[in-house]
Amino acid sequence: MDLRERYHQEIKPRLMEKFKYKNIHQVPKIEKIAVNMGLGEAVTNPKIIDQALEELALITGQRPKICKARKSIAGFKLRKGMPIGVMVTLRGKRMYDFLTRLIHVALPRVRDFKGLPRSGFDGRGKYTLGISDHTIFPEVDVSKIDKIKGMSITIVTTAKTDDEAYELLKELGMPFRR
Repeated sequence: MDLRERYHQEIKPRLMEKFKYKNIHQVPKIEKIAVNMGLGEAVTNPKIIDQALEELALITGQRPKICKARKSIAGFKLRKGMPIGVMVTLRGKRMYDFLTRLIHVALPRVRDFKGLPRSGFDGRGKYTLGISDHTIFPEVDVSKIDKIKGMSITIVTTAKTDDEAYELLKELGMPFRR
C-alpha cells in the first residue's frame, strides 16, 4: 500500500477521531512539496546550475525551474537576472513518491541522524527542513558529483495549526525527535 492509499484508509480516520472534526474535508492533507537548491556560488561558476538541474530532476522525477536574482547586490558580485538556484514544486503522485523516498530511504542515510526537529513548523501548517548533503538520495551518482549541495524541503499542508500538521506528518512516518 503506498502512502496516498494509507493516508486515505488509515491516517484520515485517525486524525478525524483525534481532532474531533465534524467534516471529512477538515482533515489536514499535504498540498505540495517545494524542493529548493540555493546556489550562491553560481555567480562565479555558472556550470553548477546545469549540474543542480540534472541532480534535482533525478531526485524529484520532475524538471526543476531556474530561479534568478531579483535585484543586484554589488558585495556578492550579483546582478539582477543571474541564475542563483533551482526549485521544484511537487504535487499529486510525484509528491507522495518523493515523500516516501525521503522518509524511508534518504533520511535514514543521514549520518548521526537523531530525528527531525519540531522547530521547522511556521505556525500555519508548513514544515521546512534543510538537508546539507544531497547525496543522501540514492538516485544521485556520487562519482559524478563535483560539489555537495544543500537543499531545503518545504511540506505545505492544509492544517491550520502546527499540532495538526505535526500529527499528520508523524502519522505519515516523518521521523521527528522525541
